[in-house]
Amino acid sequence: MFDITLLGTGGMMPLPYRYLTSLIARYNGSGILIDCGEATQCALKKKGISPKSIDAILFTHYHADHISGLPGMMLSMANSERKEPVLLAGPRGLERIARSLLVIAAGLPFDIVFREYGDREEGFDVGSMHVKAFRVNHNVVCYGYSISVSRAGRFNADEARRLDIPLKMWSLLQKGETCTDPEGRVFTPDMVMGEERRGLKITYTTDTRPTDSIAANAKDSDIFICEGMYGDPADRDKAIEKKHMMFDEAADLAKRANVSELWLTHYSPSLTDPRQFLPLARSIFPGTHASKDGRSKELKYEEQE
Repeated sequence: MFDITLLGTGGMMPLPYRYLTSLIARYNGSGILIDCGEATQCALKKKGISPKSIDAILFTHYHADHISGLPGMMLSMANSERKEPVLLAGPRGLERIARSLLVIAAGLPFDIVFREYGDREEGFDVGSMHVKAFRVNHNVVCYGYSISVSRAGRFNADEARRLDIPLKMWSLLQKGETCTDPEGRVFTPDMVMGEERRGLKITYTTDTRPTDSIAANAKDSDIFICEGMYGDPADRDKAIEKKHMMFDEAADLAKRANVSELWLTHYSPSLTDPRQFLPLARSIFPGTHASKDGRSKELKYEEQE
């Protein structure tokens, strides 16, 4: 199904016990990587995930801990015998920055497609996954992401029989295709498909102060992955100055957005044990987790849980 893995949870620099923050989402054979700092390909290998499966790499912004691992990742993808094009997407300036980094990764066996965001919000598809990018509030242009998987309504077999729709057309209608029988009768999916059911959704934000756009875009997410750069209330002034987020602020966003789970990530290198600051966050949003590298979950549709 929809598989989510938080490859690393660190901010600023990789540590022996904590890789830099990055996430991979996989569904129906497609993979989306968000952010790619130093050693991200090592974190991927540690989880046993092939870089060949990555169809798109999305960047929140261009600070080094979010993009400096790109050359190594692309070489790993090449060594995994990937031949299909790879999408790189992020704020304006991506192509210039990426091509500069990729000077040391020449001769890649696949094409690179660039997408640079021109608006505060943009949407596009990667395989069967829908991506929505939205602006957040850091000291450089920075975006958050929601990734969702839609779910079609139920197929009404009784109605299909009543309409005398040939059996061989049923699966095509379920896939959203319009069909015409030998007599010229046209059948459309809306004739036999119910209303779209609730799908699956995750939202990912790092390097930002709390914003209304985060709460709006994270609304009803199954998992909300949000930075918790600082946990100690004594660091609040530092978080405001550097435009990062506190544990309790992330928890407040999760509560406002009515998400199912909050995974904290992007910890300061000085935050050696995030668990000590969980009680305050959980008093605001009980479903808060201080994530560790490699945290993963397979999301399932409601009836399958």
